[in-house]
Amino acid sequence: MKQLFITLLLLTCTVTGWSKTFKTIKTPKVTACAIPFKEKITVREVVLTDTATTLHLCIESPAGDPFILNKSSYLKDESGHRYPLRSAEGVMLDQPISSPKNGPTQFALHFAPMPQRVGMFDFIGGDDFYSFMLLGIHDKNTPLTTPRLEALAESHPYVLPTEWFKNDSITIRGRIMDYDAAKFGFNHLECYYENIFEKEQGLLMLNIAPDGTFEKKFPACYPVREAFFAGNSNIAFSEIPFFARPGETIDVTVQKNARGQYECQYNNGSCKDAERWLKAKLPFNGIMNALRYFNGPFSQAQPLAETLWKNALTLLALTSERDGFTPMEEQLALADLQVSFASALIEYAMNREDDFSKKAEANGQKEPSGADKAEMDALNDPSNFKLLSRIPFDNPMLTASSSFPVLINRLRFAPPVFSGQFASLGKMDSVKITANIQQKILNNKRAALKKLMGCNDSNLILQICIYKDIQENFKEWRNNEALILGILADTSLTEQERLAEAESLPALNNMLSPYLEVLSSPFIRQQADLFCSAAMMEQDIATPLPANNAAAERIRQLSARFPGRYLLIDFWGMGCSPCRAAIQKSKDLRASIAQRKDVKLIFIAAENTPQGSEAYRKYVKEWLADEECICLSPAEYNQLCELFRFNAIPHYETITPEGGRVREDLSINGFHNFDDEFARLQQQAQSAQPAAIGVPADAVEGMIINFNEK
Repeated sequence: MKQLFITLLLLTCTVTGWSKTFKTIKTPKVTACAIPFKEKITVREVVLTDTATTLHLCIESPAGDPFILNKSSYLKDESGHRYPLRSAEGVMLDQPISSPKNGPTQFALHFAPMPQRVGMFDFIGGDDFYSFMLLGIHDKNTPLTTPRLEALAESHPYVLPTEWFKNDSITIRGRIMDYDAAKFGFNHLECYYENIFEKEQGLLMLNIAPDGTFEKKFPACYPVREAFFAGNSNIAFSEIPFFARPGETIDVTVQKNARGQYECQYNNGSCKDAERWLKAKLPFNGIMNALRYFNGPFSQAQPLAETLWKNALTLLALTSERDGFTPMEEQLALADLQVSFASALIEYAMNREDDFSKKAEANGQKEPSGADKAEMDALNDPSNFKLLSRIPFDNPMLTASSSFPVLINRLRFAPPVFSGQFASLGKMDSVKITANIQQKILNNKRAALKKLMGCNDSNLILQICIYKDIQENFKEWRNNEALILGILADTSLTEQERLAEAESLPALNNMLSPYLEVLSSPFIRQQADLFCSAAMMEQDIATPLPANNAAAERIRQLSARFPGRYLLIDFWGMGCSPCRAAIQKSKDLRASIAQRKDVKLIFIAAENTPQGSEAYRKYVKEWLADEECICLSPAEYNQLCELFRFNAIPHYETITPEGGRVREDLSINGFHNFDDEFARLQQQAQSAQPAAIGVPADAVEGMIINFNEK
């Protein structure tokens, strides 16, 4: 016992009093901070000794939002050397931690000792994608210079390949060395890849064979930076990042490095060319979370945005110099930074607007008033977004960022654009959308996008935004074409009245051309033409599900259980508020649908256990007790996401009695308009051939306008 006491005493003295302190940095500076969500993390002090490097930190997180500190955390110096975490004081590692109500959580982390000469280093909270990162920690006396944007662009010029846009495919193949599914904790990887030119967006599943080999081929039409990741992993490896161009087959080997950690070795192609950029994992989205979730007025958000912009530029310059980025890698990283910054600034405005609207609703008001209204007006003023003018929205390299689809969405629904498209049209909830009104909306939206982006022409990004509007409008325009046939046959109207009403409907014959005229880019116009042609070739109400596909077989078996019935499948989840709201609001309607013999409602959710969580079972008992509910594992659920090409919920699919997938423009989209949509589907099914629709030779597809939602 005495021997044990002496040993413990010696260990304690080694870490504390008997160690030699090289340096103590009070309130050090941090070049950039990447956070998973709304947390705030700061370094109070750094102590460098010959036995350990200790960081004294504090974290504040919103009530009810615990954070996790990983035991795989480490420090990384300017040369890229790692110093692993040895112990922690004041917190438990790998356990959810909630900040106390009376202030932040203060704690200390002890790492392997760094050399005395280290001038700048990073704190990496583990190899998990959503880890904390404090980058460029340094003494306040260490001089740092923020590079000018122009300098970054001009010092390492890069000539864009002539075929940046190209309709082809990408293949990712390779092997995980020493793979063991039980040991690793996963037998497949997933990728949330979104091709901006496709309307349906799904999930890519990369199955791993018992010998560790894998291969996945998917269509692509521009270079992409994405990652296949594991939902759960038992080892310190969970993703395969990649950068690839259309037409490439990328070969990747996952194996242990000199530190005994699994990492990707890129054997060819664009991945090898951009390997330093891929492995740097520059966390621009995490850095911009401080802006994205900022809960203050625009007058305070703008200086915060400027600070984060400078921090990100500095981080990029430091990383590029340290890792030896090529001109291509530096320009790809810069484009990713620009996409993340622009998305975060707009998302801040959208979040603030949403908060004000909810506050007004809670107070029984239709819209904000007083100071809230003044702030709302600021959020809708494009002049307050002048920081976006530094983004080169005509640069094709922006498309390579994994956040590019998010940027397009945020631009289309940014407060100045969403409100600006209806300028001078009055209260839209009382305005009938005619072809003339739709044309004005198009013109207003183009003008609003130009003001927001600070440009005078229809740049590449503006054209993609309008292309997405065409996609969303197409279903409505196509349906209106069918209505026109009925109007022209209505004998209760005069010929003049029939023609006037038919011409007033926004439809393919009068709306496609104005929208297509915006698409001056040959490639974007080509994509629009391909989209239109494919949609108009869909004459059957449904398409067969693929053979030799586990997810499709699951649907066929489900259909066989309810012969002669259409299936309306509701993909939902306990964490989805809109899903639960739709289920609860439709309770009475669903009771009447249950009496029908021609349709069956199916509710599919993903849970980590076969029976679902206690909360899931309780909810089903209360709201879905009489419905057909299916609880799948995340992997099984993701197979259906890939089959039906969706990556967000609620999502609805309609299956015919023969087991075919009903085409998008006839599929039942939820319960709110079930009777009309199902009647229309049955009518189309009874017709030998759908009525032919005349489309201009220069046509394409498009969007349902909802003035109450974004």
